[in-house]
Amino acid sequence: MYPKKDIKILIVEDEVLIAEHISEILAEEGYTHVKITHDKEMAQIEMSLFLPHIILMDINLEGENSGIELSRRKNKEAMVIFLTGQSDVALMTKALKTNPHAYLTKPIKQVDLLASINLALIKKQVQTLQVKDGHDTLNIPYDAINYVVADGNYIDIHTETDKYTIRQSLNTIAEKLPSELFVKTHRSYLVNRNKVGRVTASSVCINNFEIPLSRTYASHFK
Repeated sequence: MYPKKDIKILIVEDEVLIAEHISEILAEEGYTHVKITHDKEMAQIEMSLFLPHIILMDINLEGENSGIELSRRKNKEAMVIFLTGQSDVALMTKALKTNPHAYLTKPIKQVDLLASINLALIKKQVQTLQVKDGHDTLNIPYDAINYVVADGNYIDIHTETDKYTIRQSLNTIAEKLPSELFVKTHRSYLVNRNKVGRVTASSVCINNFEIPLSRTYASHFK
């Protein structure tokens, strides 16, 4: 699991005492990167700049259920845990459609809060490719990977924004990734099926980049 000192948590809660109570629990537990916002405007700014790993989101932010809409504009890598004081079934049904990682009812209990955070982090880790890059360990979310290409004794992992060069074989990486999501198109290429925008008889395209598709692997795209 990720070290607590590296986890960034954003508390979005308009009730100051509740927000501070949550922050104190997290501090006692060893979470050092915690920020609090009390309104949706500042929350939007912090999601863009602070880039939290976990957002503890009040559903009834400013009394208008805007926490649900705000959660749809979160930074891509963030996991949302909703905070609610209501037992409104219709409201919770609407909130659950945004696929939160959990929800907690107020008053917030320490054991429930910490358990929800730990479960979210475990789930996230399961959906992450962990590779060594020199002395560093990289954790790359599956949904951030576009494709992987072999280059001699190395592989290049291409994401939307970066390229990571790792000394490993393509087959080794393929074994670490879920086969239902990542498939070979060619002996030197492994692609994220969800990122493929177009398929032709001899290639697949990801963000207008053409990747060769050999007959051996063409069945993956039928």
